[in-house]
Amino acid sequence: MFKLYYAPGTCALASHITLEEAGAAYTAERLDFKNNQQNSAEYLAINPKGRVPALVTDRGVLTETPAMLAFIAQGFPEAKLAPSDAFAFAQAQSFNSYLCSTVHIAHAHKMRGYRWATEDSSFADMKRKVPETMGACFALIERSMLKGPWVMGEQYSICDPYLYTIALWLEGDSVDLAGLPKVADHRKRMSERPAVQKVLADQKA
Repeated sequence: MFKLYYAPGTCALASHITLEEAGAAYTAERLDFKNNQQNSAEYLAINPKGRVPALVTDRGVLTETPAMLAFIAQGFPEAKLAPSDAFAFAQAQSFNSYLCSTVHIAHAHKMRGYRWATEDSSFADMKRKVPETMGACFALIERSMLKGPWVMGEQYSICDPYLYTIALWLEGDSVDLAGLPKVADHRKRMSERPAVQKVLADQKA
């Protein structure tokens, strides 16, 4: 059985949904970020990065969302959460890597400016830039990357819960969904999936 460490409102939601979609046997443990539980000695022994998600498996601990999503998809091939073709799988990984390395980082500048600077004026400047950078990232996704109805086209994949997770942050980043009709439709489509509804309910409980 797997054990997923998560915190509500974080990118861990993507892995949580994917575990549910795969039909995996797992437990989920919430970390209290307000009390800095992610930096406790107990959790740092599991994930020295002090971040979520972390997935405990019988072979060790996995971190980083793209790696975890690929692992779940490949571990449960009957769920068909990733393409079997090598090039198509690389395309899925390319999409998820963009979310991880570019989009999430753009979002993080709103609240995590201390990772890149020390001056208060720098924090304020980074925060002001977030609507522009997140808007540009999602304009590219809307225009060139989201094939529809799912990210990869007709087949639901590990790209979809990841896009959904980050798209939930758009209003908080002052990005207007009205200019992103494909992204908005994708988010609505995701919200109707039973696995998504179950995970969201579990994370609110």
